[in-house]
Amino acid sequence: MATSSFNQQKLTGRPQIKYFTELNSLSNMSKIRLLRTAALAGAGFISLVSQAQNSGQQTYQGIIGKTLAESKEWWPDPVKAPQGAPNVVWVLLDDVGYGASSAFGGLIRTPTFDTLANNGLRYTNFHTCAICAPTRSALLTGRNSASVHESGFSHITMSAGFPGWDGRTPATAGTVAEILRDNGYNTFAVGKYGVTPDEEATDAGPFEHWPTGKGFDHFFGFLGSQTDQYKPDLVEDQAHVTPDGRHLSEQITDKAISFIGRQKKAAPNKPFFLYYAPGATHAPHQVAKEWSDQYKGKFDEGWDVYREKVLANQKKLGVIPANAQLPDRNINIKAWNKLTPDEKKLYARFFEVYAGYLTYTDHEVNRLLTYLKSINQFDNTLVFIIIGDNGASKEGTFNGAIERGSMFTPRTEAEQIKYNLSRLDDIGTPAGASTNYPLGWAQAANTPFRLWKQDAQSEGGTHNPLIVYYPKGIKEKGLRNQYGHVIDLLPTTLEYLGIKQPAEIRGIKQDPIQGTSLTYSIADANAPSKHTLQHYYIFGNRSVYSDGWKAAASHHPDIVDLLVSANSGKAIQPANFENDVWELYNINEDFNERVDLAKSNPEKLKELKSLFDEQAQKYHLYPLIDWEDVLKHRIHNNLINK
Repeated sequence: MATSSFNQQKLTGRPQIKYFTELNSLSNMSKIRLLRTAALAGAGFISLVSQAQNSGQQTYQGIIGKTLAESKEWWPDPVKAPQGAPNVVWVLLDDVGYGASSAFGGLIRTPTFDTLANNGLRYTNFHTCAICAPTRSALLTGRNSASVHESGFSHITMSAGFPGWDGRTPATAGTVAEILRDNGYNTFAVGKYGVTPDEEATDAGPFEHWPTGKGFDHFFGFLGSQTDQYKPDLVEDQAHVTPDGRHLSEQITDKAISFIGRQKKAAPNKPFFLYYAPGATHAPHQVAKEWSDQYKGKFDEGWDVYREKVLANQKKLGVIPANAQLPDRNINIKAWNKLTPDEKKLYARFFEVYAGYLTYTDHEVNRLLTYLKSINQFDNTLVFIIIGDNGASKEGTFNGAIERGSMFTPRTEAEQIKYNLSRLDDIGTPAGASTNYPLGWAQAANTPFRLWKQDAQSEGGTHNPLIVYYPKGIKEKGLRNQYGHVIDLLPTTLEYLGIKQPAEIRGIKQDPIQGTSLTYSIADANAPSKHTLQHYYIFGNRSVYSDGWKAAASHHPDIVDLLVSANSGKAIQPANFENDVWELYNINEDFNERVDLAKSNPEKLKELKSLFDEQAQKYHLYPLIDWEDVLKHRIHNNLINK
């Protein structure tokens, strides 16, 4: 290659003698300056050529002779985005169910999301992976989570030494940030990253799996799955930094604005990509009282009435079928009217705090968008809002959580309620370092679906709202019911921008993108879905969707089983994949999985179970690892036991 021949070129004979003769005639200071300049220029030139060739864009086109007179200079053209290319903003919220935000019929006010949805596109059939790390890895790479090694997490205790499970996104699966960076964009990320291995998350690195190692020019946020919103485990670029005491959402918004402002000052016409992923509304639910107190008394009617009201709102908006019915309340959730006054008081306060937290998050997104308006960038910004990386959380126990370990406390249910009541004023404050609402509210926030976060077998774990908004380029408004998945956003973004998937990124051959672009649906609300096959798996729970049909298996024990056992004293049966019961649903006619057709259509179920096996093998999901394997420390023991 031209670069290697350039690097290996040696000056010999008279030209070399003449060069040193002329050099010796200079003063010592001039010699030093000349040599420094030559060294820097040579290194810089080689770097430019090398980068151009490694990115697969340009090869060296100059002529290298023995003397300058015999040579012809060449410089690679700087990579630039097309004139007028839009900025791109991806917003990913955490642990928000389909029925929480008012933009999709929920009773929690999100005026920013409402405005974007009313003036853009609401995608009503969009899906995530049912838990945070798999969703984030799939989103950023446009590939199934197992394909990019994130079937579980990047945490030591929830990763394993198998290709689909080690929690280390390979360089062959380039991220959206890497692709856009090499196509003339600046790239920024703020908030939760969630896919950096624990072992690498120190200031000593290595940094290849940090955001800055995955294509982001700058990062400000936290690398793990959960952090205190007032005392976050905070990182900027490649070093931990001290938080300033303000709410993390305020800090990441300020930092995003700072990143954009600095860039626009230096390069006003250069577009940017921003990945805005607040810790909200993952536990701990922490927010100033000015936000949570807006909802005082608003949920005193309880979670059953909430579900009914949200269902009616969703029908009015058209984000669910007009004939939709609520699934039965989960058998482990008490009817609100059967609760004691103390329970109602306690549980209502948990959800008031959660609601304030979500409304506050909407406010921070509005601050960001308002800034873009102030610098005349908003109209030329393509915005994607994913309201939740999975369904509403089932990690708050039956009675709500305020401190870590509530799930495994030796307290009885009555003792836990009494304890929580004694700390009622701590809920949502810095003192409530693990605040999370009770399971009944998770079901309500997931209206109209069954089950929760982690439940990859259920729409309640995987079905989340998507809003697409681009005032300059997308004139269409309204509903889009095409089937979609987080792996679709990267190819959607690339196709809309007119960027092809690179065959290589900086010299590394790339695996194919596995998502399906949704751009076909932007202009045609009635276009048939192009994403027709998708598998799901989270620690035992699993399903596969194919052309409107879905086969799903719940795996036990899960977190709810542990809670039931703690309250009842009943022994938990060991996990056994062979004992899992598969269900079958016609999603086209039964979108929220109320009618199990497994017994009436066994052949279709058999077909889909076989299809799941094919997908699991193709995308490196095997071996199947479950929560029992995690809790009993059967995986990653080489590091756990050190």
